[in-house]
Amino acid sequence: MAETEGGSAVPAGGTAVVERPLEQVLPQTPWVTIVWDDPVNLMSYVTHVFVTYFHYAKPKATKLMMQVHSDGKAVVSSGSREEMERDVNAMHEYGLWATIDKSDE
Repeated sequence: MAETEGGSAVPAGGTAVVERPLEQVLPQTPWVTIVWDDPVNLMSYVTHVFVTYFHYAKPKATKLMMQVHSDGKAVVSSGSREEMERDVNAMHEYGLWATIDKSDE
């Protein structure tokens, strides 16, 4: 590729490639995985899942489990939609009720 006077790259075909300045790049909307309270799973099991799958330290896993128990739900991870779909599927495989949603932030 050659460069034009303005710094845009020109591929061998001759069409200029205009690069978007960083301030114009739109941020990707983050997504979250929410685990919901259920009447089936023991609190110790939910803590175990958070430690095992997310590799959270036991105090953080316990805090999240207590949030699920007390508030009825907790955000347990955030990231791209694909990552959150993976986490929700994993929670389902562990027998937990989980959903994906757009982050409020």
